[in-house]
Amino acid sequence: MNIMITKIRRPLIFALLSVMMAMIPCLPALADSAHSDYAAQGEQTLKDTVKYGMIPIHGQDIKNGTYDIEVLSSSSFFRVNDSKLHVKDGKMTAELILSSHSYLLLYMGTGKEAAAAPASDYIPYVEDKKGHYVFTVPVSGLNEGIYCAAYSKNRNKWYDRVLVFDAASLPEGTLPYELPDYDKIDKAVEYYDSQNEKDSGGGSKTSSAGGSSNNQDARTPAQAMKINKADGEYSIEVNMTGGSGRASISSPTLFIVKDGKAYAKLIWSSTYYDYMIVGGKKYENETTDGGNSTFTIPVSKMDRIIPVLADTTAMGDPVEIEYSLTFYQNTIGGKGLIPQEAAKKVLIFALIIIIAGGILNYFIKKNRKGR
Repeated sequence: MNIMITKIRRPLIFALLSVMMAMIPCLPALADSAHSDYAAQGEQTLKDTVKYGMIPIHGQDIKNGTYDIEVLSSSSFFRVNDSKLHVKDGKMTAELILSSHSYLLLYMGTGKEAAAAPASDYIPYVEDKKGHYVFTVPVSGLNEGIYCAAYSKNRNKWYDRVLVFDAASLPEGTLPYELPDYDKIDKAVEYYDSQNEKDSGGGSKTSSAGGSSNNQDARTPAQAMKINKADGEYSIEVNMTGGSGRASISSPTLFIVKDGKAYAKLIWSSTYYDYMIVGGKKYENETTDGGNSTFTIPVSKMDRIIPVLADTTAMGDPVEIEYSLTFYQNTIGGKGLIPQEAAKKVLIFALIIIIAGGILNYFIKKNRKGR
């Protein structure tokens, strides 16, 4: 009997060890404690870098090649002197060339995220022949705000920066279409806003997109669309544009079918959003524990833009910001595709392995004592 138990337990132990080793890549890497400090919001001065009317452009729209491109920065303390954009098969990277030696590392995300990330996620500089610091970074899109945290050499802190790779600065013929003059549009909108403010006597609430917060599209009544799916919870890919690019929403996100109608639960990358206006109705933040803002909203249409307003207090006074959401119907899938759900499964599976290992160890010890 003892011989049989010994023969069985060894393969089981090896199997459990193999599963546990396979799970190690799923576990989060440890944060780098040497770079764990980041600047508080009050320590930062960021300006809006996205010009009014800018439409995001992605790698598949650009010919393969290397191009000079202008990079707009949200901070005068982080100035990109030159930049080279590399495009290959729809993927984009850029070399950011800085004459300043004030920053030692970059991270594609917020300062808070950088402080919690492992050192392997940081982007170090390479010094060129002219003594410039050169950082090679991935580029998700042009004409859209991209968060890029910079680690200050003098202050030993991460600082939030928002970068915009300006597609209008690309050489002629790089894009298959001609772009509008965003500078003229921006100036026209500024003039319109100043005149409108004079006419209204000032004090009206404005959106960060440059127009009045009375967005007729977002405030026009709309209802959740009917969908041919069983009631339940699914996942769906959602794309958001608008604002300054400093905030984002999780995708894929939770897609809910209730009474044959479509709803989505949006999780923001910020804790500062207190309400949204969708289809003429106001939706309050569902998060009450100080976590990221969450809203369950109706989905009125698929594969087409849904205009919404989101009110943020990140800048002190409440400001309604215009955004556009697009839900893609052919991406509806299982709930397990949502990052938060996948993380739960990994933890549950790890717990099962630990418990199973403990039970097996108990019987092995008990068997040894009985010999």
